[in-house]
Amino acid sequence: MIDSTDSKPSVVYRYLTLWFSLSAPVTRTQYIVTGFSLMLLKYLGEFLIIYSTTGNIYPITAFLNPLLKERMDVITTMTHFVPWVLFIFTFPFLWISISMSVRRSVAATGSSSLGLLILVPFLNFLMMLIFCILPDLKRPSMKTDRTPVVAALPSKRVRSAISGMFLSIAGSLVLYGLSITVFQSYGILIFFGMPVLIGVVTSYMFNRHCLQSLGQSVIVAELGVLLCSGTLLLLAFEGFICIAMLYPLAAVITILGAIIGRSMAATNASGGHVTVSLMCLLPLLAGADIVDNETPVYEVISSVVVDAPPEDVWPNVIGFSELDAPPAWYFELGIAYPLRATIDGEGVGAIRHCEFSTGPFVEPVTVWDKPNRLAFDVTEQPRAMNELSPYRHVHPPHLDGYLNCRRGEFRLKRLPNNRTLLEGSTWYEFKMYPQGYWTLWSDLSIHLIHERVLNHIKKLSEN
Repeated sequence: MIDSTDSKPSVVYRYLTLWFSLSAPVTRTQYIVTGFSLMLLKYLGEFLIIYSTTGNIYPITAFLNPLLKERMDVITTMTHFVPWVLFIFTFPFLWISISMSVRRSVAATGSSSLGLLILVPFLNFLMMLIFCILPDLKRPSMKTDRTPVVAALPSKRVRSAISGMFLSIAGSLVLYGLSITVFQSYGILIFFGMPVLIGVVTSYMFNRHCLQSLGQSVIVAELGVLLCSGTLLLLAFEGFICIAMLYPLAAVITILGAIIGRSMAATNASGGHVTVSLMCLLPLLAGADIVDNETPVYEVISSVVVDAPPEDVWPNVIGFSELDAPPAWYFELGIAYPLRATIDGEGVGAIRHCEFSTGPFVEPVTVWDKPNRLAFDVTEQPRAMNELSPYRHVHPPHLDGYLNCRRGEFRLKRLPNNRTLLEGSTWYEFKMYPQGYWTLWSDLSIHLIHERVLNHIKKLSEN
């Protein structure tokens, strides 16, 4: 009779251990085979998702482009949920890439820091090539036999967690200042680099004396993100709304950083070495924003059916009275919302003024097709929101010039029974990265603004 305990692990188990382990060494052969196989699998998966939802062919050049320019051209044609599907699909591949590169760096060089270069555009391909070439060390410096901390050392765990949080917050504020003042960009350095730094440093410090559980490491890292968010709020750098919109993305990326930090704690790297390496490497992420500064134009379309003919709807499109409906709760948080619209003149060249809670939009009319279509450019616009903050005046730079409305349009389509399909479109640019994430919020906000205007026009026209 064969003892089941003597049976070898299955092939699936061995590969899952190789991909998702925090400490298992990675040989050169394993890195080459896994890297190219998973890269092909990821491309085929994204190809099928994009082709099935948009009908577009996903070129291999877009997949390999580290600046994401071609990929963004494809994503802008997708429905709202597809970018989230791609993000969820990408996350396990991203973790495998980083985890295996860190462990491969230890196996080939004895240090985990070089593996973090996999995060930097352009350098990531170079480092993958180097890890494929370098031979294995005879004795990799992974510490795989460390046991979790027990209850005998609670004070040391707390001190390590607190020191990691304060160290990561200080480093995050430096990255924030670099991005805003030096690179003048709200992009990858803030929205990816800061959560990674917090996750790695906090988790590493928490695990540096003896490995803790993965769940505890993630919780400590997430507390670090909350403290960093509170620090930005208390220093009047940001407001509640922007932090709330960023948090879902930051929370997920911080988990990735926490896993990396725990994995690095299993090596001989020192805490200072880890922190200094990250502070030197992460500013390189800003280069992707500087080089790839092209901003696509997005369109948001909303519609409503009005129980009135186009001739009765048209006067309320070119200008409408004060909106008597109170703003919804989400507008009360600070998001700009429309109040009234007036027009000076008639026909092409007339100037439409749409008053918002934060100021007026100035909209020269470019198409006057009564009663079918009204189109206009946007030459002046107010800020997109008033920051919700404990302080009276909080005005971060991203409120000016990062969300730019370019033009708008109303279309009135005659329906049977004296009804009208009223459509509204807004074309805008968003200069905050990653655009695939932030445009989910901006599209939603513009849809809510459209609904408020279209429903008011509907009410006026039907009365």
